[in-house]
Amino acid sequence: MIDAEDILSVAAAWHQDGEQVAVATVTETWGSSPRPAGSRMAISKSGKMAGSVSGGCIEGAVADVAGQVMATGTPKLLDFGVTNEMAWEVGLACGGKVKVFVEPLT
Repeated sequence: MIDAEDILSVAAAWHQDGEQVAVATVTETWGSSPRPAGSRMAISKSGKMAGSVSGGCIEGAVADVAGQVMATGTPKLLDFGVTNEMAWEVGLACGGKVKVFVEPLT
């Protein structure tokens, strides 16, 4: 796994190569969370991804929002919360909450 600082280096390299890039950062967790606060994921407009904010479909949702963030330039704070019963369906090991901040790299 690439550490959070290396993700920023990867994102910067993509950006320097002319890619539009967004960076997602886990800002807060509660209960079960596969990735701790501070974990990062970089997403490029062409579909490249590096790093991880949780795994499962949460990352798919984050990638979708990253596309919107790159298009508008407006950052977004995402809040994912699930019950124990719904946890496996969305990719969390058991019930918990994860907040992810998605921002464009400019």
